[in-house]
Amino acid sequence: MHSTSGVAWLRKSVAIFVLFLLVFTGKTAFSQAGPPAVPGQKNEKPLHLFIIGNSFSGNAARYLPKLSKEGGHTLVIGRAELGGCSLQRHWELVEAAEANPDDPKGKAYNGKSLKMLLSDGVWDVVTLQQYSMLSGDVETYRPYAQKLYDYIKKLQPSARVVFHQTWAYRADADGFGKVAGKTMAQSEKEMWEKSRAAYHTIARELGVAVMPVGDAFWRISSDPKWGFRKDTGFEAASAQAPDLPNQAHSLHVGYRWNKTKLEFDSHHASNAGCYLGGLVWYGFLFSESPVDLTFLPEGVPADFAAQLRKTAWQTVRAVRKGVAK
Repeated sequence: MHSTSGVAWLRKSVAIFVLFLLVFTGKTAFSQAGPPAVPGQKNEKPLHLFIIGNSFSGNAARYLPKLSKEGGHTLVIGRAELGGCSLQRHWELVEAAEANPDDPKGKAYNGKSLKMLLSDGVWDVVTLQQYSMLSGDVETYRPYAQKLYDYIKKLQPSARVVFHQTWAYRADADGFGKVAGKTMAQSEKEMWEKSRAAYHTIARELGVAVMPVGDAFWRISSDPKWGFRKDTGFEAASAQAPDLPNQAHSLHVGYRWNKTKLEFDSHHASNAGCYLGGLVWYGFLFSESPVDLTFLPEGVPADFAAQLRKTAWQTVRAVRKGVAK
């Protein structure tokens, strides 16, 4: 009897001990893993992205926060952007700030220098780009791309530096970017070809990757079905508000009325162009297809948006494989 009671007591003690271990280890595992993920939010560290550019980077990254949020990615963005700013200009601002940190000339980014902005935290990715008008002339990148790269790595040694490949102007532009000295590109295609070659040449020299927004623009522009085609029946000189040409599938702003004045912008991205740029950035930065994302900017038809998502991911994958088109 005494032996049976002892065995029962031992079994009960073991059961209590095992239960204690299960509870303890369960709590320990939970504390290490952290709280459950928020629905739609991926269990990953935030991506800290710093953009050195101009209005074109502003266009390309316009919808990136919304796309990232939908995709479940936490994104922190820092910016050093000035309208029409070239690599040379960005570097000259660095030199001014380094020569005299108190000189306002070096604090062109809303009262701050590039050093001040880059030193504010730790950045995972830093992007660079050339001014679009100069993007087809490889000599305009030298030596400023290298100097900026070295400066970035000095301040942020663990950051990945990436080139943002800008896009060519719309097919009906009244002029295109420089390709060599004073020689200008003669078409959207030539501007894309020359700027692409320049970006990739400098990227190879620096050992960095290229974010192929310009390639994605050209894939759409040159597509027989989805590319923009000039409305030959529209006469800008005699147009009356609010008449506009057919600008279906335009990735550029194009014609628009400012009260009674007809304006034409063949350089900057339209809502569709900004969307395409953001999709390329998304696919490149997160190594993830944006095809199933549902966010849609105002004025972009659903079928066209679906093609833009598909094209963005095809372009990112193609560049990784070393394919031009």
